[in-house]
Parts: sequence; structure tokens; C-alpha cells
Amino acid sequence: MLGSMNLNDEKRHHSLIVEDSSVSRVNFWALANTISFHKMKKLSNDKSTDEQFIRIAIEQAKIAQENGDVPIGAVIIHNNQIIAKAYNQREQLQDPTAHAEIIALTQAAAALENWHLNGCTMYVTLEPCPMCAGALVLSRIDRLVYGCDDPKTGAVKSLYTIVTDGRLNHRLEVVSGVLADECAKQLQGFFQKKRTEKAGSKNDSIEFPLQD
Repeated sequence: MLGSMNLNDEKRHHSLIVEDSSVSRVNFWALANTISFHKMKKLSNDKSTDEQFIRIAIEQAKIAQENGDVPIGAVIIHNNQIIAKAYNQREQLQDPTAHAEIIALTQAAAALENWHLNGCTMYVTLEPCPMCAGALVLSRIDRLVYGCDDPKTGAVKSLYTIVTDGRLNHRLEVVSGVLADECAKQLQGFFQKKRTEKAGSKNDSIEFPLQD
């Protein structure tokens, strides 16, 4: 089946970003064992580490914005080393599941050759939605650090508390509000530009946030 997949079909698979390379979900598994991560920058584990990694997530979000997607970026670290970097690709791939968090989780599982992401931390610019929060729980990831809250679809504390729900079989440590203003301004700037482009239209009511 994969051999008969055309370019349009393959485009619908998540594009997985490792350093500056972009490969489809299909091809990534074949390459996972041969990709070298030695170029990924190690960062020191000090009090500013969370901000450092959120800044990297913000840079990923800029790529999403350049592609016409809502600017959301995510990074996953293991042993203080980046093993996944991703950005929102929902519009680019026309895939409702292509959120930055989901793509980053897939990358991290491939890098570790294990879907259990114990010992990992995810950094993301925006509070995860219900889909992404559920995926974080399922991945058994230890820790979540995010930038700004999402009052409309946030599933970490704004609307739901999925990742800390005691009824589930795994709970995450959560740190919120890291570089929140910077993350919020990035999103607000994106939607303001959209409003400007649609000036005069009665359907000009795009609100922050964001994912739905």
C-alpha cells in the first residue's frame, strides 16, 4: 500500500521536523534508527531552562505562522536534550490532528524507540487542547510546561484538568505561564493580521484562541 501512495496521499501524513529536515510520518520510521541527534543543542538544567525551551518552541511556532497555520510550537526534551521539535501543521497538511504536540510526541517516541515517554518534558507555547492533553497522558510523559492559557479549548486547567485528573492512570507535573505574554502576543499578532486582511468583512470575528 505504501508503495502506491501518491504525493497527495503522503502530504496528509504529519511532517516530522528534526533539525532542518522534514519527512513524512511514513518515511520517518524508516529513518528513525539512522538520524543523528548529536547536532541538537544541550541546554543546562538551571532556573532559566524552562524559558530557554519555551523560546525554542516560540521559534517553531514562527514556522507555523509562515505556513499560514496558527503559531503554536512544541519541544520535547529527554535527559536535558532536545529529541523533538514541532509546529502546528493543521492547515498545511489539512489534517485535524496535526497539532504541534501530537507531531512532537510522535517524533519523541521514534527517537526513543518507545512510546512510553517517561523522563521527558514537553514545552509548548499554548495550553494543550483535549486531544493533545489526552495524548500527553497516554504517552506517560512526566512534565508539561506551557506558555499562555487557552480559555476556550484549554484542557490542562482552563476548561478541563485532563493531565492531572486523579481518575486517570497517569498524571503530569504542570508548569504554566512561562513567557506567557510573549506566547500570547505571538498568537494575537497572527489573528490581528487575519482580521486586517479580512477588513470590511462581516465574518471578521476570529477570536484568540485558536485551535478549533
